[in-house]
Amino acid sequence: MSDDLTPVQAAVVPDGYVINLWQRGFGRTVGPFYSKRDEANNEIMAFRVEEHHANGMNNCHGGMLMSFADMAWGRVISNQREIGWVTVRLTTDFLSGAQMGDWVEGGSEIISEQDDVFTVRGKIWCGERTLMTGTGVFKGMRHIKRKPGDRQAQRA
Repeated sequence: MSDDLTPVQAAVVPDGYVINLWQRGFGRTVGPFYSKRDEANNEIMAFRVEEHHANGMNNCHGGMLMSFADMAWGRVISNQREIGWVTVRLTTDFLSGAQMGDWVEGGSEIISEQDDVFTVRGKIWCGERTLMTGTGVFKGMRHIKRKPGDRQAQRA
């Protein structure tokens, strides 16, 4: 049947993760993405490598990992400062690859902030294996107005 799930799509999502419901745009196209809070209340984003993330060798495409790093690393600004942002610079080092079905996670921390320009240090990993490290520079653009029922703002 055309609506059958692939083994990758039917794989179990690890405990603590909830799906991020992208309603439109790029994130919806390359998702689905998931998130959870770690012990220090920092957000960790994740995705499972599926066919639409793959390169010609059936591994996760480097462009997908870069896109994920951009979202996972910039998100700390939205969560900790309630500010929407755009990417100014993303510098990464690829250290390992991800294969079909791998659960890929990412997170970051703000390391400097001046005049609504934020520098973050980030990491992307799969289990015990680090896939990418790097830094991002993001420009804060506007304060986020949260609606009743939205997750509570996390202040640094």
